[in-house]
Amino acid sequence: MAYPIEQKLVIAVSSSALFDLTESDKVFREQGAKAYKAYQEEHLDDVLGKGVAFPFVRRFLSINSRFPDEQPVEVVLLSRNSAVTGKRVFRSIDHYGLNITRAAFMEGKSPYAFIPAFNAALFLSANEGDVLKAIDSGYPAGMVLPSKVNDDNDDHELRIAFDFDGVIADDEAESVFQDGQLDEFVQHEINNKLKPHNPGPLADLFRKLSALQALEAKEEAKDSSYQRIIRTSIITARSAPTHERVITTLEDWGVSANETFFLGGMKKEHILNTLKPHMFFDDQKNHLQSKLGNIPMVHIPFGITNHSKT
Repeated sequence: MAYPIEQKLVIAVSSSALFDLTESDKVFREQGAKAYKAYQEEHLDDVLGKGVAFPFVRRFLSINSRFPDEQPVEVVLLSRNSAVTGKRVFRSIDHYGLNITRAAFMEGKSPYAFIPAFNAALFLSANEGDVLKAIDSGYPAGMVLPSKVNDDNDDHELRIAFDFDGVIADDEAESVFQDGQLDEFVQHEINNKLKPHNPGPLADLFRKLSALQALEAKEEAKDSSYQRIIRTSIITARSAPTHERVITTLEDWGVSANETFFLGGMKKEHILNTLKPHMFFDDQKNHLQSKLGNIPMVHIPFGITNHSKT
């Protein structure tokens, strides 16, 4: 029996994150809402190009094909479009064969307030204002940054990478480090190595992904040929001895990552270029940089490192 939406892992996505709306947005900015509506109607059957979040969303939805009875995941469209101008978006969704059926069209208003109504563990948007409002309200959200879109149909794995502090966990440790006092930060984390961190904005997402990985583990135990979809990684600037509190936190929550990297300040790009995640979440924009521009990056504007924006 399929899970009700209250029991699913739900991800909400905006049109601007799922598809390339560059041309449409240009019409809206330069000519206004009336011209934008006319433009969308004229191009109703022109399929929109894939956006930064598309490869992530496509693979995420494929989890349901592995668990047809449970259907444990869902993607919901939360859009600033009106239902009329949103017709092109849903025709593009249909063209790509994405099983997205639920949506909220807000006719120019921010949709962030409906994140909890749809039980979403994450809201992905290219609109910074919407993401900031969501985070300020305590909702899990991230701003998708521009990058090259590479959707390899032969690559069925879904690789998701997370920073730890300010993303999975709260910003307590970063608050200690805000003045650049590394020694104080290290001593604070050593003193609290047995104390789990409080959850950060994407803690619920990480926990629910772990639950899905447990389902995959059961399938693998029954069938050794089963190919897992989800692969999670934590990539943090921490190093020993501050690594121990990360492990304490994950153990306390009963979750784990497939790979954990403690980089000690090394550039995360080096790991990302090898790992090639379909999404990387970090609360610091200076960590969301790639010379090749081929890593889908999501900024989580949470906590002390983003206080000037909130």
